[in-house]
Amino acid sequence: MNTAIAYYSKHHGNTKKLLDAIRACDDTVTLIDVTEDPEAELASYDRIGFASGIYFTAFAKQIVAFADKNLPEGKEVFYLYTHGAPAGFSLKEIRRIAKARNCRELGSYHCFGYDTFGPFKVIGGIAKGHPDEKELKGAAAFYRSL
Repeated sequence: MNTAIAYYSKHHGNTKKLLDAIRACDDTVTLIDVTEDPEAELASYDRIGFASGIYFTAFAKQIVAFADKNLPEGKEVFYLYTHGAPAGFSLKEIRRIAKARNCRELGSYHCFGYDTFGPFKVIGGIAKGHPDEKELKGAAAFYRSL
């Protein structure tokens, strides 16, 4: 199955580490950094993943804007994300876009990621050492299960 994963991973590269683990098990996956290719064409892909760190309980605004502009109708979609604090309603906006485009949601994978945003910087960050090897293997296993 032809798969692309559009991602935003800038601060510590946590989310990109998950994608690298996925590429290690399937080198045919196309990775699209939405800051480098904001006009990427997605129509030729069967499955489209969206990956981001979590910012104030949501996907990065860059990935949400990319999905809103570029996600074609009727695709299979999945989500990957890293977060410092416990996960909450992080997929609300990205799911809204996928639902409006009649996309079929395949699932999501998330794990902790090192976070030094805002007040966490003062204490040296939270979720140090994440994603760890177990979480990277978990991302690859999630992908293979699709």
